[in-house]
Amino acid sequence: MKTSKIYLVLVAALVAFSIAFTSCRKKDKNPVEEPDNEQTTATDNNLAETTSSDIESMGSQVGENGTLSTYRSNGSSTGNGIVSIAPCATLSGIGTGTVTVDFGTTGCIGTDGRVRTGKLFFDFSASSPTTSIYYRNPGFSMKVTALNYVVDGYQVTINNKVITNTTPAGAPVGTNLTWSIAANISIVKPNNAGTVSWSCNRTKELINTSDPLCYSGQTNPINWTKAKVKLNGSATGTNAKNENFTATATDLVRDFTCAPDVAHPHRHPFVSGTISYTPGSRPTRLIDFGSGTCDLVGTITINSQTYAFNF
Repeated sequence: MKTSKIYLVLVAALVAFSIAFTSCRKKDKNPVEEPDNEQTTATDNNLAETTSSDIESMGSQVGENGTLSTYRSNGSSTGNGIVSIAPCATLSGIGTGTVTVDFGTTGCIGTDGRVRTGKLFFDFSASSPTTSIYYRNPGFSMKVTALNYVVDGYQVTINNKVITNTTPAGAPVGTNLTWSIAANISIVKPNNAGTVSWSCNRTKELINTSDPLCYSGQTNPINWTKAKVKLNGSATGTNAKNENFTATATDLVRDFTCAPDVAHPHRHPFVSGTISYTPGSRPTRLIDFGSGTCDLVGTITINSQTYAFNF
C-alpha cells in the first residue's frame, strides 16, 4: 500500500512536470511581438513624392516662360529670379509645343544641389483650347516623358505623367489657380537597394495666387520664386521591399521662398501637411512635415510612437 502511494506521487509529479514543460515550449513558439517601428519604406514614398514634384515643378517653369530658374547652376540672374542657361543643361523646342530639357551624360549639378543626367520631354500639344499655351492658362495640359533620367544615382522612369490646368475659365480675380496631376513613375534605388513604383492622382493649388509678387494676371508669367503650392490626393504603389502601399497627402505645402539648406538655396522642401502611409497590412505611418516652419525636419508616427527624420 505504501509502495502504491509512492508510485502515485511520482506519476503525479511527472505529469505536472510534463504539463509545465509543454506549456513552456508553447510559450517559446509565441514570443512577444516586437514593436513596429520600421520607417524606411515610408521614406520610399517621400522619395517618390519629392521626385515627382520636382519634375512637375520643372515643367511648370518651362511651361510659363521657357526657362528653368531653380534647376540650372551658374549664369546671371534676370527678372523674376530666372537664371540663364547653364552649360550642363540645355533647352530645345521652345515655341514648338514640345520642350526637351537635356542634362547631358556626365552629371549636371543644379542650384538645388542635385546631380542629374538624361532628358525630360514636356509636351503641351494636348492643351484645350489651343490658345492655352502657358501653364497658368485654364485648359493648359502637359505630358511628361523621360529618357535615361537619373537624379543623385536614382534611375527614374516616367510611365505616365500628365498635368492639366483646372482653373475655371473666366474665374474672378483672386481665384487660386489649380491643376490636376496624374502620374505613374518607378525609381530604381542605387546600390541594388530595390525599386519603388508609385502612382498618384493629385490636385495642386497656387495658394498665394492673390499675391501680386507671385501672380499678376494671365498676361504675365507666374513668379515661381515667390510661389506657395498645396497638394492633396492619393497614391498607391510598391516600396523597395516589394510591399504594396497606399498613401494620402493632405494639405502638403511646398514654399518656394523657403530655402533652409544654405548650400543649396534652390532646394525647397515641404513645410507643412501630412502623408498617411499604409504599407501592406501593417499599421499606418503618419508622415508630418510640420506646421509651416522652414526646415528639413519631419516626423513619422507609428502606433503612437513618433520618430524625427531629416529629408
